[in-house]
Order: sequence, then structure tokens, then C-alpha cells
Amino acid sequence: MTDRTSIATLGLVGALGGVLVAALAAPVVAGAGLAAKGAADTFTHLPPPPREEPLSEVTRLVDTSGRTFAQFYQANRTAVRLSQVAPVMRRAIVAIEDSRFYEHGGMDVIGTLRALIANTRAGAIRQGGSSLTQQLVKNILVENAQTDQERDRARAPSISRKVHELRLALALERKYRKDEILEKYLNIAYFGAGAHGVEAAARRFFSTTAAELTLSEAATLAGAVRTPYSTDPSIGRSHRARLKERRDLVLDRMAGLKLIPKERAAAAKAGPLGLRLRPEPGGCSQSEHPYFCLYVQRELLTNEAFGSTAAVRRARMERGGLVIRTSLSPRAQKAAERAIRERVDPADTEVAAEAMVEPGSGWIRAMAASKKVGPGKKGGPRTTYNLVADARHGGGQGLQAGSTFKVFTLATALREGWRFGDGFDTPGSLVPSSGYRDCAGRPVNDPSTEVYNASGEGSDGGPHSLETGTWKSVNIFYMMLERKVGLCDVVKTARRLGITRADGRPLREVPTFTLGVNEMDPLTVAASFAALAARGRYCRPLAIVEIVDRNDRRTGMRPNCRRAIAPEVADAVSHVLTGVFDKGTMRGQDPGRPAAGKTGTNNGYTSAWFAGYTPQLAAAVSVGDIRGSYRYPLRDVRIGDQYYGSVQGASLPGPIWVESIRQALRDEEPRRFHRPDMDRFGGGHTPGLEEERDEEENGTRARGRHDRPGRHHPISRRHRQLMQWLLGERRRPPRGW
Repeated sequence: MTDRTSIATLGLVGALGGVLVAALAAPVVAGAGLAAKGAADTFTHLPPPPREEPLSEVTRLVDTSGRTFAQFYQANRTAVRLSQVAPVMRRAIVAIEDSRFYEHGGMDVIGTLRALIANTRAGAIRQGGSSLTQQLVKNILVENAQTDQERDRARAPSISRKVHELRLALALERKYRKDEILEKYLNIAYFGAGAHGVEAAARRFFSTTAAELTLSEAATLAGAVRTPYSTDPSIGRSHRARLKERRDLVLDRMAGLKLIPKERAAAAKAGPLGLRLRPEPGGCSQSEHPYFCLYVQRELLTNEAFGSTAAVRRARMERGGLVIRTSLSPRAQKAAERAIRERVDPADTEVAAEAMVEPGSGWIRAMAASKKVGPGKKGGPRTTYNLVADARHGGGQGLQAGSTFKVFTLATALREGWRFGDGFDTPGSLVPSSGYRDCAGRPVNDPSTEVYNASGEGSDGGPHSLETGTWKSVNIFYMMLERKVGLCDVVKTARRLGITRADGRPLREVPTFTLGVNEMDPLTVAASFAALAARGRYCRPLAIVEIVDRNDRRTGMRPNCRRAIAPEVADAVSHVLTGVFDKGTMRGQDPGRPAAGKTGTNNGYTSAWFAGYTPQLAAAVSVGDIRGSYRYPLRDVRIGDQYYGSVQGASLPGPIWVESIRQALRDEEPRRFHRPDMDRFGGGHTPGLEEERDEEENGTRARGRHDRPGRHHPISRRHRQLMQWLLGERRRPPRGW
């Protein structure tokens, strides 16, 4: 032992002695220059109590039923009042850590002197002797530390640090009652296995609460506090054996202090630890519903409503002990997950994703995808992207939305005076060489491109009305309709209905806008279609209903809605889109209630969609290859246990949508859409369409083996193509001429 250590240690002994005799007649310690008065001043002129920052606590995400489905934390802790801790736990911790806790004033002189003598002989800190109040001070200083250096100083095994700790402990005893100190200690102490505080420890070790701890459980946790790392039961058998030794030591100590009968202690020692280790997952990759979790997490981190800076928002999320009440509906979420799981395997490179939104409020009811979230490839390739949302909420580039965008052209036409039966004759292909201008007034024609009808969703041409062109999803009809009503007007309608690109870039205002060339995410599309269900009232998607802080202060989130299109126009759109289920591309797929929707299949089968709604719920489903939709089109693929020559909107996204909507709303009474204003939208005229219908009804039209309902005979189609070539609307003559 060095002279300096000996002098300092003896000086502390003298100081303690001075306190015991009220700073009277303490001898001068030879060579130290420390008088009794100076020693007494050390413990009578005390500093302020240590600054206490709010303890880091778990932030929990709960669904509409109040069930936790995700949590964030730096330290797994849930603070509780002392009355919420079982009395046997209070007795156990006091017995093993500071049996004279309720007798001393913050410094256990007997224990401290005993420890000091042992440490003096050893020449260093070898024995603790710290009171519960001193341990509380140490934990507070560690919790407040901002750097590793500050944390090291708070834990340093030095006598000067112990003196400082003692002085702060005495100051703390002046500020709080004993029970308040014990409560603070039980909430701040680390018990091992990632559990900070007695409540988290009770849940982690025994899947119970601090209020329901038994004698054996309480003794186990009390024994773990002294050596939380070497007794961590989650590590292995040897650690559990050491934990049992510590438990039995606590039981013996409690019996020796006559806090429990010796027989009861012996009976408890004879039993096993009875561990029921409960995982405490943190972060979204370990959440039950990771995509919804990712959305909420990004909202908390990026929305200035939750804090002025990113650092403040992150600290609040990870340390604040918040309860985030979300809009997640357990029933809708389960329905979406099940419908996807039954058709798409997590190991498939093709991914299905679905979002469900409540019309009229914007509350997000479900977000699901077929891929697991998190790093690594265990159980198949995973993703770290939110496949259901946009890039702002952790998503990627999105997928081209395909023919779902025809809805915005339909809404524009109806707003501008078109009727259900209005239409025109359409060719089988179109070169957008003229008539298209963006919202800056610039021509955006593309004479080098020829657009065809999708082989799986429409006809090769002929007369079509708003209704038949929508039901059969005829590309050329909608390209021509977009030109007639104005590309910019269609873009503006889409924007009013909440359409933004998944990657955050400006919308591509090009002739094929109506064919869905912009990359989208399911949530944005679902919210847009929800506005149609809400009779033209668009609401920004919302996942957070209310935030409750640790002091039970509540902050509610209000829906953010606006009028996007007139109710009458929305009703008319819904009327047309209901025909998709009984007259169009989704024929034969019945959701069991009034529903409206639109399929989407992209050029080259790079992605497939279905978006639709009932009056109570809207949803959008996308399918694409996670490796890259353009490099890996949805042709000749096996998804789940089904082979697809090509994936179209009605072949996979449609069935997922139908099944998920059916299950999500199975206990709700079906509701009908508002009837459209037939005086405004009924009737209309499409040259040639009425005659064609009459011919088909009378059976007078000759059908060749290439004919299908709604198609013109190939010869008349070639005649039309020839006329287009002669008029300069087609780059080359049709084949055979």
C-alpha cells in the first residue's frame, strides 16, 4: 500500500469518526494535515443532490386493442411506483444490499468502516460497504453520463470517488424519504439479461410483474443485482448456477434477519430457479408487424411534430417511455398477412405487399408484405426496406402502378362532363405523336413509341365507352381519353388524390401517365383510392392516434383531410369501378359486399397491382420481384405453390385483395355506395358500340377463331390501321398491306 493511499484511507476513517462524534475531538492524522473540523466539514457542508435526468424507458407501440406489437429502447426499463413492487421483493433487496437501510442516514457507518479497514489492508477497493443510497447515487451518475469517460469516472474504484459518492448520498437522504429512495433504486438498478429496473427484470426473468413476484423470484432478482453479468441466466448453465447460489444467499440472509422463517427459506432453496425467460425484442425487425412498425418509427424520427431536431426525436423515441397508440387493426392486419402468406412464400424473390386505409380518416389499418424484415438470410432472403411505404418512410423505389392510374383519367373525364356511355372507336395501337402537354405547357409527345393494349386485360380495339374501356382496361382507349381531357388535368386529379412517387421525385408527366408509368407504393395508392370511397375526401395516411408520455400526458393526432374531388364525381367513379368485379377484369372474384377497384398489369409484366375499396375500407396490393422488376419480369414464375405464365393484376394481387378485404370486414355489415347522379352521368353515346351490342345480342356477327367478345374482326382493325398510316398517325402500315 502506498503512503498516499494509506494517508487518504486513514483520513477517510478519521472523517467518518468525526461524523460519529459530531465532528468533536477527531485527531489530526499524522502527515495528512487533515483536522477534525476539516473532516467534519466534508460531511456537513454537503453539495446539492445529484442531477436526476428522466430514466431511459421503453417506448411501446400498441394496436387498437391496446396490445403491444413493437418497442424501442436504449435500456429495457419500465418505471413503477413502490406500491407496485411486491413487499417480499422490497425486503429481499434491503436484506442483501443494505440491511440497516431504514436505520442510517445514507451512510452505513458500520459497514463502511468494515469495508474501509479491509480496503486499507488490501491497498485498494476490495469490499463494497455501499448503502442503497450510495448505490443509487452511482447509478444516477452513470445514467447521466454523456461519454464513456464520464461513465468510467462514475464507476472508478477510487477512494476519492467513494467520498464524493458518500457526500451526494447524504444530500440525497435530506431530499427524499426512505421509501422514495428505495423506489428510485429499484427502478434504476441493472439486474442482467438486458433488464433495467425491477419491473423489466420480473418480465424478463419470470414473465411476470414486479407486483406478483414470489419469495424465490424476489430472492433471485435481489441476488442478481450485485453481479448482473456473471449471473445472467440467458447466457448459459454456469451463469444460472451462479444465479442460484446468489438466490440461496439472499434467502439465508432474509432468514438470518428474521424477515422469513428458516423453514420457508429452506423450502425455497430446495426448489429450482423457476425461470421463464421472456424475450424483450427491440426495434422493428423483431416486431410482430415490422412494416407497420417501420412506418411509425420513420414518422417519429422525421416528423417535426415529435421534436425540433432529429436528435431530440430519436432520444424521445428510444428513452422517453412513451406509449404510442396506433391505428393498426389486429383483424385487418391478420387478414392481410394471411392472404399474402397463403399465396406468396417468404423465400420467393417475388414479393407481395398490401396496405389498408380507412376512408374518411386516413387511419392505416394494416401494412403487410411477404418478406421478413431484418439483416441476414436465415429463413430466406430478407429486406431492410419498408416494401409497403414510400422512401420517406423507409421504402424503396416502388413499382410502376400500371392501369390503376386509369382511375384518375376516368375521374377527370367525369368531372369535365363525360357520361358513362360516352366513348369512341379505338385502334389496337397508338403512337403518342401529338396532343400531349405537361402542366408547364410543354409538348411531351413521343413519336418513337407505339403503345398496344395489354393482351391480358383488354381488347384489340373497337368502340369503347367510359364503362367498357374501364372494365376491360383498354390501354389505347385511355391514352386517347387522356389526350381528349388533357394530360395536365389528369395529373392534377392524381395529385389532388394524394398521388406522389415512392422515391419522392416529381411525377413523370408523359403520355403514358394514365398507364401507370410512375413508381408507387401500396400505401399511397390505397390512400388515394380511399378518397374515392370517402366520396372525394382525401386524408393523409396516419398511423399514430395518440402519444402518452411517462407522466400520462396525452397528445392526440387528428386526421388531415381535404376535399379532392366533388362527391358526385367520386360516386360516379365508384359506379364505374364496381363493374370491374362483375363485367371486367375481376369477373368471378366476389368480395361478398359492394366493392370497386381496378387491376394493373405493367408493360412486360414487370409488376402487377390491384387497388380497390368498399365504403368501409380501401386497400392496394402490389407484386414485383425484389431483385429488380425490370430485370426480372413476372413471366414463367412459380410463386408460392402456383405456376404463372404471367402475373396479371387479376391473377395474384386481385385474389389477395379479395380475401384480405373479406376477412378484415367479416363482422361488419355491408354498406352500399352512393348512387350516382344519373341525370348528370347517365346515358352517353359511343359510335358503333350500340350497333356492335345489337349484333352480338342477335347472334348475327360471325366469329372467327381469333374473335373474342368486345373485339372487332381483324380485317376491320387492319383497315383502321391503314387509315391511321395514311393520315400520319401511324409510323408504318399494318401487316399484310
